[in-house]
Amino acid sequence: MSAAEITEALGRLDALTRRLRAECPWDREQDERSIVPHTVEEAYELADAANAGDDAKLLDELGDVLFQVHFLSLLLEERGAGDLAAVAEHCRQKLIRRHPHVFGDVEAESAGEVLRNWDAIKAGEAGREPGIFGEVPENLPALLYARKLQRRAATAGLLERAPDPSAADRDAAFEQIGDRLFGVVDEARRRRVDPELALRAAAQRFRDRMNHQGDP
Repeated sequence: MSAAEITEALGRLDALTRRLRAECPWDREQDERSIVPHTVEEAYELADAANAGDDAKLLDELGDVLFQVHFLSLLLEERGAGDLAAVAEHCRQKLIRRHPHVFGDVEAESAGEVLRNWDAIKAGEAGREPGIFGEVPENLPALLYARKLQRRAATAGLLERAPDPSAADRDAAFEQIGDRLFGVVDEARRRRVDPELALRAAAQRFRDRMNHQGDP
């Protein structure tokens, strides 16, 4: 597909989104707070399709997520806070800034180096919350919350940095770690502990310890 065909298809989706907003009673009633739960649900369905390796379902779910982007961008436009073009340009500039090994003169030979550079650049951007864990949302699912805290701590040198694994190592670890996590959930069930809440509490304790390490 050519760039012109892609632009035309996106334009048709944008026109459809605007018509739904104007003519559909349900779409007219929506705002960011009512739409975002659907956005999160669509993201999980996209993740499921990607994990299953189902290309037809992946295409379908990508479309659903893309519609969410168009709709939320239209809400910004309606109150003069931005539009789809501004969203795309902001994203483009951010990606250029956070990939100096592609668009600048920084060298990064591994994915791990890319991630460390990304975190360092992100932390130095204007308007960011200060601290190691600045802007890590506490309402993330517990597993994602714990992983994000650990990654930030490793970037800051507070946890050991993992070596970059090979594709074969990642594939093996995927199944092994999944089995171990499943076993922990089963233990939580038998001991009548909510694993989501238990992990969230552990992650929060870790966050508090790291934040207070420099306190007298």
